[in-house]
Amino acid sequence: MSDDTIRLVTIGRIIRRRWRLLAALAVVGAFVGYGASVLVFPPRYTASAPVLLPGVWEERELLTQVDIATSSVVVDQAAATLHWTGVSGAELRDRVTAAAADGNIIKISGTADTPKRAQQLSDQVAQQFVAFAARIAGGNTDPEAATQPEALRKLVTQTSRRITELADAADPGKTVESVQSRTDLEKLRTSLQEAIDKLDQAVPATYKANMVVMGPAARPVGEAPPTRMQLIVGGALLFFLLAVIGHLTAARMSRRLRTQPEIAAALGSALLGTVDVPGEGPARRPEGRGPRARIRRLLGVDIRWDVPTLQASGDEASRQIRYRRVCARLRDQLPAPRRRLLVVVPNGDEIARRAAGQLVASAESDPLLRVVEVSVDRPIVPDRDNESGALVVVSAGSWTAGELAGIGEACADAEHEVVGIVLAGTVRARPTRSAGCLRDAATPVLAVGDDAKGSSG
Repeated sequence: MSDDTIRLVTIGRIIRRRWRLLAALAVVGAFVGYGASVLVFPPRYTASAPVLLPGVWEERELLTQVDIATSSVVVDQAAATLHWTGVSGAELRDRVTAAAADGNIIKISGTADTPKRAQQLSDQVAQQFVAFAARIAGGNTDPEAATQPEALRKLVTQTSRRITELADAADPGKTVESVQSRTDLEKLRTSLQEAIDKLDQAVPATYKANMVVMGPAARPVGEAPPTRMQLIVGGALLFFLLAVIGHLTAARMSRRLRTQPEIAAALGSALLGTVDVPGEGPARRPEGRGPRARIRRLLGVDIRWDVPTLQASGDEASRQIRYRRVCARLRDQLPAPRRRLLVVVPNGDEIARRAAGQLVASAESDPLLRVVEVSVDRPIVPDRDNESGALVVVSAGSWTAGELAGIGEACADAEHEVVGIVLAGTVRARPTRSAGCLRDAATPVLAVGDDAKGSSG
């Protein structure tokens, strides 16, 4: 097919002519999405618990704490505390995430099948994270341990005061012993002060482990993506797009002949001309019987979507000129005593059948035309009687080269020489000014014999 298959107008044509099929496939896709939401992606709920990290933290340190929050040690301990039946720590690790937010806050998120479980999971992981961070930092969650640095400062202060008293009570003389004692006391005071300064520098780093859970996680009120509605809409849209792409792919890979040289080469004869047939709408495929045919009609598959929109034609007189010109070319090619032809039309080609009927009406028995319809699956043409040859009437874009070649071989097998080809197409007819003055082209009297269909014998 030409590049017309990728134009937006072609996609619009698919939607207009196959909307029932596309709608049915979209409904099927919606059911598939619903099934996926039940079996593959059941409803999930996500809750988040914020954890505050006091002090000054670098970005690298925050990322380390994020990794610790989702580590197996923390999640496994949370799983052991929750003690959910059939849920292991390895499964919970896939449901727990953590991210660093502004203000030294780590948000720990837990996903579960119910809002309550999602809340419990995020809260428990946050608590286990705070406890584990305190342990690896050397801290202790005991309240008495938090007062030990302050008690040590008080003891050092008292010791420094005692040193001062001892220094004042020492012999104020200038003896060597008194000077040495005062010097030793001052060194002891300096050492204690340095120890206090180091302790003050170390305490803020220890305080970093004293993280705080900023309240329980809020219970979620909506599903986590992908939600059931998203899967249903996504399934419907996916099937709709696949159907459109399938139509375009089929059109691109179609082997039906559309051009005049291709059709003439397949039948091995020359093209005598093209004729127009008034059409009211898109061409339909051959009607069948049975459940499959009814389903095709219900879904609109029997309508040819790949046929371009009908173009406006001239009046009836201009269309009749085309038919008379074809008949004139036939009279020029055939000898006068034997101007009898067999008009071969593929079975199911409604456009070609109507064109053949109009051609018979326009010929006015000169030449004498007899129309037969042959099956493209097993083409059988009636044996030659007194015809001078066969005229094949087909429509463009309906048949493959192999099908047309089969019709040509059937004509040769029945000793009919294909004297020419007539290509038929549909146009949008204009309203006529006088219904009685124009010949009805849609209902001609066909000169079809009893053996027009042919026989297998």
